[in-house]
Amino acid sequence: MKKINYLAIAKKSAAIQISELKKINKVFNKNFVKAVEAIHNSKGKVVCSGVGKSGLIARKISATLSSVGISSFFLDSSNASHGDLGQVEKRDVLILFSYSGNTAELTNLIKYASRFNILTIGIASQKNSMLIKSCDIPILLPQVKEADPIGMVPSTSTTITLLVGDCLAVALMDKQKFSKERFRLFHPGGSIGSALLLVKDIMVSGSKLPIISPEKNIAQAIKVIKQKKLGIVIVQKNKKVFGFCTDGDVRRGYQTYDKNQKVSKIMTKNPLFVTETTLAAKALAIMNENKITSLLVFKDNNSKKLVGIVHIHELLKYGIR
Repeated sequence: MKKINYLAIAKKSAAIQISELKKINKVFNKNFVKAVEAIHNSKGKVVCSGVGKSGLIARKISATLSSVGISSFFLDSSNASHGDLGQVEKRDVLILFSYSGNTAELTNLIKYASRFNILTIGIASQKNSMLIKSCDIPILLPQVKEADPIGMVPSTSTTITLLVGDCLAVALMDKQKFSKERFRLFHPGGSIGSALLLVKDIMVSGSKLPIISPEKNIAQAIKVIKQKKLGIVIVQKNKKVFGFCTDGDVRRGYQTYDKNQKVSKIMTKNPLFVTETTLAAKALAIMNENKITSLLVFKDNNSKKLVGIVHIHELLKYGIR
């Protein structure tokens, strides 16, 4: 019995999809731009709908839009005719997905949108289909070859539909000048949230900061370090940072001099620092590179105003690696 080469089959399927997906550029025309503008200018939500595989894609695109701050939800086309149409409002934008463009379940959605003047975006591959003819902004997908052995199972067609939806989302992100800061707001948990945490989100600040003036002595510095439990004391006067001392510095200073020696004598000048908008992961990298456990946090590079301390224990507690 001949052994089946599954890797060759998989590579052939992937090659078909990669080749066919190059047709995506045909989609990027004035109607694509109209769709981006319509969603951007909408005062309501973006409602994505479809049936079967197209429904799964619609659900994914809706989730992607929500994740970048564009209010969206998925509407099951099959349930729309049984009361769920009440979720759609006049100011919403309705995006309908159907590769054939002739999905019967979408008919009532289109009629409802037409009756209440709800803007519709139709994404389908057949020029003369019901969806392309009926929607306000039709996005015509290219006909593509499916990547399965019989050329009939939705594979390349679903991939290219998904790609168009993702491209819409990316174009909208650029239109709205989307940033990592905004993305972090919608992804507070998981590995994405950890990767986008800023220093200001986890730094020690306010009354928890171990601060001492340059005139204070080593004994007083030891007391502050014990109280604040950060292993460091910041030497500051009139809101100006002169340096810092670690618990190791004060122990060595105590042995070399005596407890009455001023901390200004043993402090480290020009300490390393980060700004409050530095990524927490970047702060950890700086600590590892310099073999230290704390960094001063300034408001910005220009003012050098102290706003906190970021400690390695806090970084590790939040899952920063």
